[in-house]
Order: sequence, then structure tokens, then C-alpha cells
Amino acid sequence: MNPLLHSIALTFPRLADESGGEAYIGYYIFVYSALVMATILIFGAIAKKGIRTNGAWTTVPARLAEHSILFANGLATGMMGPRGKKYGPFLFGLWSFIFIGNLYGLILNQTPTADWSLNLGMALVTMGYVQFEGIKENGIGGHILHFSGPKMTGGFVIISGLLMIIEIISECFKLLSLSIRLFANIHGGHQLVTGLSSVPTIMMHNPAHPTVLQFIIEGLPIGGLLLPLKVLACVIQAFVWVILTATYISLVTSHEDHSEEDSHDGIAEAVMAG
Repeated sequence: MNPLLHSIALTFPRLADESGGEAYIGYYIFVYSALVMATILIFGAIAKKGIRTNGAWTTVPARLAEHSILFANGLATGMMGPRGKKYGPFLFGLWSFIFIGNLYGLILNQTPTADWSLNLGMALVTMGYVQFEGIKENGIGGHILHFSGPKMTGGFVIISGLLMIIEIISECFKLLSLSIRLFANIHGGHQLVTGLSSVPTIMMHNPAHPTVLQFIIEGLPIGGLLLPLKVLACVIQAFVWVILTATYISLVTSHEDHSEEDSHDGIAEAVMAG
């Protein structure tokens, strides 16, 4: 079954039955998601014990948590200025769930972030929060006018209407771009490792005359050679999701008195800081 259809079937088991495929029950995605959230909560509890009354972060878990929080806050303030600090906790939450979920994919045969349906859910939450902050900052009317671009009069109002339609479609496509990007990179990494690990078995398959060399070669973990690249992918994919979220928030909460040049400078500084 196609990986995308497989992911959908995990959420809609009846769809798989009617199409003649295997019957999937998507309970595993809740188990793995709960495992990721439990890991974050346990790590947070351990890190909290390393915070002294004077504000010092003394233990290794506490310092890791501190650097992660500073990273999220620095990313938000670097792109949006001082007002971006209030978005730091949301960005930190996204970073933690995606990064830990990606890491579990290195040691388990499944991970939540390799499931398109869960990534689509996260994209809905992300874009929903972005639209909420845009309405909260500019009001419903101001947020809607934001999609129409610069103010135009006369016959150019038609152009504003077309721009609004294009922007609304673009917002919808952001759901797909966020979810499919993460799904394709994490799920594709699993498939690549599985494929490479099966190469020795395919090349040396000779059941009639097995040899010691054959057993040795078949046991070579060729897919494991990609582990450094997969660890790097875990970091990059979490970072991409977070920085795109910060960019979307910056765009919908910016005011007209903020120049476009300042916005681009903030984004560039945030990328360099990351």
C-alpha cells in the first residue's frame, strides 16, 4: 500500500478494509505520542529539580532545558523583537514534541512524526494558533484585510480581492507543506534505512549453500551507517517547523509601522542564531 494511503488508513481503518487492503488500527500513534509527551514531562520534572532558588540551572538536564528554552525565546525575539518573547513557550512545545518524536524513530520501528495524519493535526494546531494570534493582534477585520495586501482604490480593488483569494489558498497549502515535509523526511529515512539493511540479504541470498561469510555479510547493519544523517535530520526538521511557525506568526502580527526591511533583518538574524 502507498505510504500516504497507509498513513490515512491508520486513522480511518474502514477505508483500508473497503479498498481490499489490510485492516489497520491507528492506536499505535496514540501510544507513541503518549510516550513522547511522557518523556517530555519526565525530563521537565528532572530538570526542574536542578534549578536552585537563586535561579541557577546546575544539573545537565536543567542546562539542556535552559538552552532549549533560550533557543525558542531567542528565535521568537530575533524575528519579532521583544513582543516575540510571549510566543517562546509555544515554539518550545513544538520543538520538544517534534524533536523527541524524531529521536524515538532512531530506536523504535515507528514514531509519531512519521505518520502523516498526526503531522497534519500538528499543522492544524500550528496554523490555528497563527490565525488566532493574528486576530488577537489586529482584530477580525484587520486580520482579514491582511490577506488583501496593500490598500488599493478604484478599479484596483479587484486586484485586492484576487490577492485575498490567493493568500487564503496559500494559508491552506501551508497545512500540507508543514505536514508532508516532516512526514516525507522522517518516513523516507525509515524506508531508506530498511532498504539499505536488506541489501546484503538480497545480494548474498543462497539458501542451498549457506556459508559463514554469508551470515556475516547478511548481518552487516548497513542502514546504521546513516545514523549520523538521521540525527541531523531530526534536528533540522524540528528546526524548520519551528522557524516557519515563527515566520508565520511574525507575518500575521506585524503592524504597518514595522518596515519590511526590519522584518527581513530579523529573520536573517534568527536563522544565523539557529
